[in-house]
Amino acid sequence: MTTRILPAVGEADAARSVTTLLSQLPDAEPAAPVGDSTQLIDTLARLAGESLDELPEVVLVHERIGPVPALELIREVSLRFPAVGVVLITADASPSLFSAAMDSGARGLVTLPLGYEELVNRVQSAAQWSVGVRRHLGAGGDVFTGPGGTVVTVSGAKGGVGTTVAAVQLALAAQASGRTVALVDMDLQSGDIASYLDVQFRRSIVDLAAISDISPRVLSDAVFSHSTGIALLLAPGEGERGEEVSDRAARQIVSALRSRYEILIIDCGAQMSGANAAAIEMADTALLVTTPDVVAVRGAKRIVRMWDRLQIRKAEETTTVVNRFNRNTEIQPALIQKITGTRLAGTSIPANFKELQSAVDAGRMHELDQKSVVKQALWALAGELGLVKLPAARAGREKYRGDRGSIGRQRRRGEIAGRGRTD
Repeated sequence: MTTRILPAVGEADAARSVTTLLSQLPDAEPAAPVGDSTQLIDTLARLAGESLDELPEVVLVHERIGPVPALELIREVSLRFPAVGVVLITADASPSLFSAAMDSGARGLVTLPLGYEELVNRVQSAAQWSVGVRRHLGAGGDVFTGPGGTVVTVSGAKGGVGTTVAAVQLALAAQASGRTVALVDMDLQSGDIASYLDVQFRRSIVDLAAISDISPRVLSDAVFSHSTGIALLLAPGEGERGEEVSDRAARQIVSALRSRYEILIIDCGAQMSGANAAAIEMADTALLVTTPDVVAVRGAKRIVRMWDRLQIRKAEETTTVVNRFNRNTEIQPALIQKITGTRLAGTSIPANFKELQSAVDAGRMHELDQKSVVKQALWALAGELGLVKLPAARAGREKYRGDRGSIGRQRRRGEIAGRGRTD
């Protein structure tokens, strides 16, 4: 049996060393190394989108991979691609690291400097485990094997620009089209999705923060099933408890949710924390909501620059949505795009709070009138982002045009590569 191996090694010298040794392994088919955690996840997602059989049996993760730390990356790969055996390459052979690697989902550990016999044994062991898992999955095992759902984060340039309304309506639009949808309130100090949807539920995202292995049962206990069919993971009722959700916990929670739902909408609010920064970094699409006024646009510019400085997200990888748009305002969408350096959503949300007020006050945002121009615009935005399941005839046309996999994920990659210009 040929064992396909995908190395994830960031340093050029280390990558050459690993590649040279892998080429000597019997019945091994090593792929070209990927240089960082994002490239690894994207590569595995693309392969899984084609078929489970396209995934490599073994992934080697070097301890100095980045930007996501090696153990967190192993955990994410194990959650999203459970049929792949992951082996950690490290100079630290301590029992504590071995235990931490196994807890994260690794199938073995190889110490530096690399030795032929040790590498052969670990790769073969991980490959045999992978083959066994795939045989089980082929027999109909109920384990998620796909590339994972589409993750969209919704952030505000400042408070009060309509972030939560946008997040709720995007989730409702996706669910109404037949998608399985989870809506997460990661505005940890002041999030109030529960009030917008008339929900009283004691559990929150904090209940998942300290759990190292989020099983489907644990996840279902923390999630509220709304009458609309949307799964809600709420912010804590006591804002100070939001500090309990670390960036590591956020990564694990997002990975667990995206493995269970087709669409994951995350309301990140207007305040930056380690948790929502991790979510934004992991997102397929990061939306930044602003209004066409000086204060909000300045806030949007500050956020974009901060994300870039902290290496959370580049400006050209962020999509700005203009809320409360009016053709008579001095600040128009094209100017906002120029100031922020972001991509601009093709859909702007019109200014019409009167039609929202009764739904907001009653906590019945899900019952907003179908004739609402705000709702229509936000649902059109959901279609633009690829969150809405296409009718069969249209889906066929999209496939004929060359679309594949997640439309939202494809749009992000395609536009970053070829449409980073100002329209």
